Amino acid sequence: MNDKTLKVLEYHKIIELLMGKAESQLGKEKIKEVRPLNNKEAIERLLNETDEALSLLIKRGNPPLYGIHDIGYELKRVEIGGTLNPGSLLKVADSLRVSRGLKNYIKETKEDRGSEYPIIEALVNGLRVHRDIEESINNAIISENEISDNASSTLRNIRRQIISKNEAVKTKLNSIISSQTYKKYLQDSIITMREGRYVVPVKQENRGSMAGLVHDISSSGATVFIEPMAVVELNNELRELEIKEREEIERILLELSAMVGNESQGIMANQKILQELDFIFAKGKLAISMNATKPILNNSGYINIKKGRHPILDAKEVVPIDIYLGDEFSTLIITGPNTGGKTVTLKTVGLFTLMGQSGLHIPADYNSEIAVFDQVFADIGDEQSIEQSLSTFSSHMTNIVDILNNIRPNSLILFDELGAGTDPTEGAALAMSILDHLLQMNVRTIATTHYSQLKVYALTTKNVSNASVEFNVETLRPTYRLLIGVPGKSNAFEISKRLGLQDYIIDYAKKLISKENLEFEDVLQAIEKDRRETEEKRYEIERLGLEIESLKKNLEYEKEKIKVDRDKIIQKAKEEARDILRNAKEESDLIVSELRDVSKEVEKEHNRRIQEAQEMLKSKLGDVEKSITKDVLNVKSKKPPKNLKPGETVEVLSLNQTGKVLTPPDENGNTNIQIGIMKVNVHISSLRRASSQEDNKAYFKTKTIINTKSQSIKNELDLRGKNIEEAILDLDKYLDDAFMAGLNEVYIIHGKGTGALREGLQSYFKNHRIIKSYRVGKYGEGGSGVTVVKLK
Repeated sequence: MNDKTLKVLEYHKIIELLMGKAESQLGKEKIKEVRPLNNKEAIERLLNETDEALSLLIKRGNPPLYGIHDIGYELKRVEIGGTLNPGSLLKVADSLRVSRGLKNYIKETKEDRGSEYPIIEALVNGLRVHRDIEESINNAIISENEISDNASSTLRNIRRQIISKNEAVKTKLNSIISSQTYKKYLQDSIITMREGRYVVPVKQENRGSMAGLVHDISSSGATVFIEPMAVVELNNELRELEIKEREEIERILLELSAMVGNESQGIMANQKILQELDFIFAKGKLAISMNATKPILNNSGYINIKKGRHPILDAKEVVPIDIYLGDEFSTLIITGPNTGGKTVTLKTVGLFTLMGQSGLHIPADYNSEIAVFDQVFADIGDEQSIEQSLSTFSSHMTNIVDILNNIRPNSLILFDELGAGTDPTEGAALAMSILDHLLQMNVRTIATTHYSQLKVYALTTKNVSNASVEFNVETLRPTYRLLIGVPGKSNAFEISKRLGLQDYIIDYAKKLISKENLEFEDVLQAIEKDRRETEEKRYEIERLGLEIESLKKNLEYEKEKIKVDRDKIIQKAKEEARDILRNAKEESDLIVSELRDVSKEVEKEHNRRIQEAQEMLKSKLGDVEKSITKDVLNVKSKKPPKNLKPGETVEVLSLNQTGKVLTPPDENGNTNIQIGIMKVNVHISSLRRASSQEDNKAYFKTKTIINTKSQSIKNELDLRGKNIEEAILDLDKYLDDAFMAGLNEVYIIHGKGTGALREGLQSYFKNHRIIKSYRVGKYGEGGSGVTVVKLK
């Protein structure tokens, strides 16, 4: 692709925006190499990558890409047997963590949906997970300057001995500096260190009074730092332990480096895949930020951009444009006033083409279509060069000559003010000649101009169309709308008149221009007037048509809904009547059966009991009839309750019972009510709110407390500076609040210090009822100064 075109169309600004979306330097380096392609299949794959990333970002959020490092140097070092420092090993562990995190990200995505993302899934499936190396590094290294005691049992034992030996040295020195014998010899009653050994400050005149080794003298010479003979041996033992500690750390780092070296090829392959994934997701993030869509590609030179927005301009202010080219016509001539948007239109078409051929989505409506061109050429802007002694016209013509010499049939040409900068008659003739040459080659061309001759050329030449940028003469402002098929009017006389130029000057100016030009401008004005009127009527007709269609759909929906509701009510009434009759019959059969049994024992009561049964049966049947006609069909609330919520107490008028709402009313007004042990489905017209709402108030009060807790509680608690008793008091209340707020994981900050507070808290964590597990913070979480607690 022509480098000058990339510069003129500001393609580099799109690349800068894309780089800002990448998480790693590796991703940014790959983005720097992006250039438009001209192979449709390759471009389609790049667009599909972007589309997959966009879909994943919307459904699952940002992938875990933070922590991708360029570890090429580190891997080469371990391949030749070198040892990595703690910082380098942490970079390797970060890269392994990102690989493992992406595996889980795609795995969770597969569980959430049925479709697949073949390109991204194939890349992620190519990642290798080295959990053992990652955990070994994280367990052994706390930070770039600190190795964990858990790195090895030997290191842990050495450090315990160092702590013990330090205490012994300090105890011995404390006894010396607090002794009345030596106190008078000391400059200060303190213990300090010189050259890694514990010493005490002795006055210069008393240096012979304390046996020991001199390690330093103060700048004034008044103080001598002496290592008393009583602690020389202890200091020697301490130094030996420190040497052992250093040797053990070097052994641990060598062992970890060897583990990395054994898998260096796989880790290097991971790095290349992570770089590719960072690049792909950067494209997806850019598409989201631009509200961009995937364009449809073609090899036929057809462009159809719908509601296109220039990606560099402010999205809130830019006016979308519709532009098409390459079907009914291959050359488009755009006319209109300055600052009307002609140049922006050219740049939008050119930049969309470059973005699409680079695999990027374009900020336009769905189903916008762009062609794949072998070359895109642009002559835009004033390129006057004083150094080369070139005028504006010469500069433009030099560029045009270069374009015509390198043009291919499958090219897109963008001319801004073609033929400008010279005599209008000659410039217009030259412009028409150039356009004719490109038209014969069937090259897709868009040109802007002020020349009336080119407007006539477009009207009278096959396969060429006019277009214009709309201008509101009343407000003297452009609307930035592009109108294809309509030539633009210069509006010079109207604008001058509204700006206050005298009428006699304007009238004289009209006489100076040719009659044909004046008539042509009048025709354009009439066309523009007719177009506006036609467009207004068309919009009104479309609006009324949409309104009628909406009303029709609403009426049909309401009619169907009434029919369905009526059928449901009748069916439900029949079912309830059948159930009531069945229950009444079963009850009457039971009564008759009982009467027959009793009649065998008490003959005298026989006739009387039968009579009672018959009367009861009549009464039941009468109740059934009333229930069917009144309770089931006619009992309705005068004022059906609105906004019913689960848990509210209501009266079921048809059953004369009180119950609680289980579900909110559906679109037909039906809801489930709990009455005792029964659950019934009734319409809200048969319900009335009960007077007592104490249960609801208590429910919502409890819910409000929990919501308040969840909004105010943080996921960390700082206990630094407190003793164990104070810390446990604060921790007890915090854990209860965190559990109530629904937090799964919290961070308890206790600092490193002597470790007493941490050990005391860990004893407390072991037996707490709501703690599921706990661990020491990792690198990036605060290390041994933080305990991460998981709640049940």
